[in-house]
Amino acid sequence: MRILVIEDDKVAAEYVRKGLMEAGHVIDIANDGDLGLEMAQATDYDVLVIDRMLPKMNGLDVLKGLRASKDTTPVLILSALGEVDHRVEGLRAGGDDYLVKPYSFTELLARIEAIGRRNDPSGVVANLKIGELEMNLLSRTVKRNGKKILLQPREFRLLECLMRNSGRVVTRTMLLEKVWDYHFDPQTNVIDVHISRLRAKIDKDFAVPLLHTVRGAGYCLQE
Repeated sequence: MRILVIEDDKVAAEYVRKGLMEAGHVIDIANDGDLGLEMAQATDYDVLVIDRMLPKMNGLDVLKGLRASKDTTPVLILSALGEVDHRVEGLRAGGDDYLVKPYSFTELLARIEAIGRRNDPSGVVANLKIGELEMNLLSRTVKRNGKKILLQPREFRLLECLMRNSGRVVTRTMLLEKVWDYHFDPQTNVIDVHISRLRAKIDKDFAVPLLHTVRGAGYCLQE
């Protein structure tokens, strides 16, 4: 998912950014309410994480501004204010969930992924399958013919993108945008390196290759 974190505490923002990136998500950061509202309105995010106490514009005003413009992006509010009245106020302002500081990162991640799935128009898809290759999006595990395959977060996102487009050619531009969040060509071999690593993990020990290079076009995952 692509997530915007609006948090003025730069140490906390970096901690959240690092953890969410390691979980395979694409993260943008805004350190005040004005910038956060501007970024949220300019880009399609899957989830917004908004601190309640922000400089320039507080988190609830950011949220109210979004809802007033008919923006339905799921929002998780973070706040040190944990009384029932505070939580109710946040939810009534348009928040989808409310997490009180201090919090564990594991709970933060679970709540983000839960409200992100809630907003998926295609419904919750827990498993992707191509032949004997299976991916569980909730447990973030991959198996082929029952054998567990260990993937790094970026490899997991790359395989997920290919599996969601099984049987179709996925271009390099599509991969750069969906997996690396690049909207330009970095002129590096980053895709080739990751495709090579992924192919070694999902195809090397099996008779039938699934990951195919379509010369001059991109890559295709199919039986």
